[in-house]
Amino acid sequence: MNLLIEKLSLEYTLDDMEATHKNYSFDDSLSRIDEILNADNKQYEEKNSIPVRSGLTYTNGYYVNCTALFVDICDSSKLPQYQNRPVLAKIYRSFISELVAYFNGFTLCKEVNINGDCVWAVFDTPQKVDVDIAFSAACGANALVNILNYKLEKKEYQTYKVGIGIDYGRALMVKAGHKGSTINDVIWMGDVVNQACHLAGKANTIWANNCPILLSNVIFNNLNSDNQKLCRQNTSYMCYQSDAVNTMMNNWLEEQKKKDFRNRNPFGPFGSNIFFE
Repeated sequence: MNLLIEKLSLEYTLDDMEATHKNYSFDDSLSRIDEILNADNKQYEEKNSIPVRSGLTYTNGYYVNCTALFVDICDSSKLPQYQNRPVLAKIYRSFISELVAYFNGFTLCKEVNINGDCVWAVFDTPQKVDVDIAFSAACGANALVNILNYKLEKKEYQTYKVGIGIDYGRALMVKAGHKGSTINDVIWMGDVVNQACHLAGKANTIWANNCPILLSNVIFNNLNSDNQKLCRQNTSYMCYQSDAVNTMMNNWLEEQKKKDFRNRNPFGPFGSNIFFE
């Protein structure tokens, strides 16, 4: 699989974890620091596919090829201006709940993370065909958000836009946290994570031609010809854009809109019960 390998970045994302209020020991802290810093560099293995997280310790790690997919609510800081807190909680919960459930249904999806009002996932894509599956997950996420907005609108709640970013590259997978406690998690470091996040932040803007999906050049170059036809080059951000959706989900949504129209106009658009498809 001829995919561009990105350089490693020092930035990473760590999920929030509940504090356990275990007493801090300065001596233990010094020991942990030395153990981490003195770990053998050879314990950081090169892997072509994402291994199971149970193999991670506090002194090893894996360099892996993966695809990162971010879905972020645009201008989420403005939502509290339009909705009270109980409704705001419903909006966020429905978004996070269903994006997590959707990504979790893909066998290639190895990690699903929640970072504020952003849901992002890591896909194991060692084969070229796997990149198409990750792209289809982005299209499904786009369709799912459209359905969420449809249901919000019916409740007269505030709707929203999302930005979806997807990139492929090299990442370092490590276990981090407090050794000897339950406060730990797997974190992902690398340009692939940062770039996908940045693409999501740029998507669905004027410079992205209001397209909700931005994908890196390496993702586009490894899509099959049918999926490439769903994308267009974006010269502003030097990447590709798409507004593709999951067909099944979109068909359901269009059918619901037709039913709503019929319910509002029981005698058809011309005063009869005849409807034109």
